[in-house]
Amino acid sequence: MADVIFNLQALGIRKTILYGASGNSPDYQDGTKLIFHYKTTKCDDERSVIDDSRKHEKPMELVLGKKFKLEVWETLLKTMKPKEVAEFVVDKKFVDMYPIVSKSLRDIFLKKKNHSHDHDHDKPHCCGMMALAEKGIGHEDLDELIKNPQPLIFILELIKVEEPGSYEKDAWQMSDEEKIAIVPKLREEGNALYGHKKYKEAEEKYALAIGILEQLAVKEKPGDEEWNKLEDIKLPLLLNYSQCKLLLEDYYPVIEHTTAVLQRDPDNVKALYRRAKAHVGAWNPEDARKDFERIVQIDPKLASAAKKELKLLEDKQKAKDEEDKQKLQGMFS
Repeated sequence: MADVIFNLQALGIRKTILYGASGNSPDYQDGTKLIFHYKTTKCDDERSVIDDSRKHEKPMELVLGKKFKLEVWETLLKTMKPKEVAEFVVDKKFVDMYPIVSKSLRDIFLKKKNHSHDHDHDKPHCCGMMALAEKGIGHEDLDELIKNPQPLIFILELIKVEEPGSYEKDAWQMSDEEKIAIVPKLREEGNALYGHKKYKEAEEKYALAIGILEQLAVKEKPGDEEWNKLEDIKLPLLLNYSQCKLLLEDYYPVIEHTTAVLQRDPDNVKALYRRAKAHVGAWNPEDARKDFERIVQIDPKLASAAKKELKLLEDKQKAKDEEDKQKLQGMFS
């Protein structure tokens, strides 16, 4: 540990232990998962807070050796024991990527549309950073750090250390072989949750499996044997996902994903039926009618049920037309 502290000093990084921990330091080999909280502040008199992970639902996770964008965090965490809390004053030359990392983490924690992950290690070159300084990244405090690079203070609490092989890998850590192997397991877990009417949790399992298959398919040429195999595995997952979304009354994802199924399998009655019901829920009556009528044509077993849905749709259309008529009359009375 003394050697590690000396290395920090050689780098110009100052460490202060705020809360010590007993025991030996873990074996920090590649693949070790570190779970920690972080608080980032400026070095001004007010210690102005930039980020604090305690404001979010979950702490930060980092896997060593995966080339995390902010490399200095790996260096700092390796000097710590589990349960230790320490403060690090870090020179600006080691934190030039912090604004980019901070934006990604904010987007992830707040579940925004940005899908950046901590394992994405493509770094902007100098021109990229200059462009960011001009354009900004949508956060005033981070834009200031890009324009005016400065030392930062990190207060880190190392909550837990998980050795390689002792935890279930996230999808991005898996090999292609591991990814394809876990898809059936995710489907089974989703089915079990669906059976217990836990539709939101089931949908998340199906969505994860679909995402894994799509990652694998990107590496294949559309139409090739392996690509077709992955698409075939994905179809029932898309249908299961759509059924969950339908029961959760989230209609537009149902339309999107059943349409994807029908592009590959135009006469898939499950996809047609679920899309038709979603069109009713989103009130696209003409589209719903076309899907129900298609079911009547291609599946005699479901023809009766589809005709009942068409009658319900017709009644609902008449009721809406009458409601609109009454509203229009009220406007001019």
